Amino acid sequence: MDGRILADLLDRNDDHVAALSPDSFDRHRDEQRPGVVSVCCSDSRVSQEGMFAVDEPGYLFASGTIGNSVSAVVDGERVLDGSVAYPLGHTHTEVLVVVGHTGCGAVDAALTAARTGEFPSEPGVRADVEALLPIVEDGLSDPRVVGGATDETGGDAAGEYRGDDADPSLRDRLVEHNVHEQVAFARGREEAADATVYGFVYDLHGAYGDRDGAVYLVDADGERDPAALRDLVGEERADHVGTLLGR
Repeated sequence: MDGRILADLLDRNDDHVAALSPDSFDRHRDEQRPGVVSVCCSDSRVSQEGMFAVDEPGYLFASGTIGNSVSAVVDGERVLDGSVAYPLGHTHTEVLVVVGHTGCGAVDAALTAARTGEFPSEPGVRADVEALLPIVEDGLSDPRVVGGATDETGGDAAGEYRGDDADPSLRDRLVEHNVHEQVAFARGREEAADATVYGFVYDLHGAYGDRDGAVYLVDADGERDPAALRDLVGEERADHVGTLLGR
């Protein structure tokens, strides 16, 4: 038993308590009405609250899943995950954001499975990777993902795929492809019929730009065209729009 980790957790909680204003929970003790539900990869390097500078309770309903998946299997049917469906249906939340990230290990594992048939040994991890496998296989047949994709942000995403599973540019193009597929799945579910759905990629490898920790809008309710997305966010925030996929 590692008492150092326990002590660190409790000390961090003390810091959290000290940072809260005395009235932080006055509006939220008995109910919540978060403006946004966020589905992000559960990777420890990617802080959902941190990336959007959320330092107050009640703003973000956060769900972390391997590969930022918005779905779950219930009675053999793939449905919208409860952590997404609940806030959309019960807390008046009207915006869903799906956040992938560069260097995603889950996407990498699904790519390995697609190439070799090998899966992680843990049953729960395998199930999550299996859910990503059809998305990755679809991406591997998409010329925008594997064939000479152009990075409109100026990064190097060009070049045909040559069978190198360690190719980070392919992996990150598959990450973006997965975000689009998760957005599309959510938009096709009745629970999200009245929601606005945005897709982002969190960049910690300089794939989209030169700012570690920046999020890049790649999808807005199915709209993927960078010019249209730049018009949507406005000139001041146009540097938050990017794509690694050719058009």
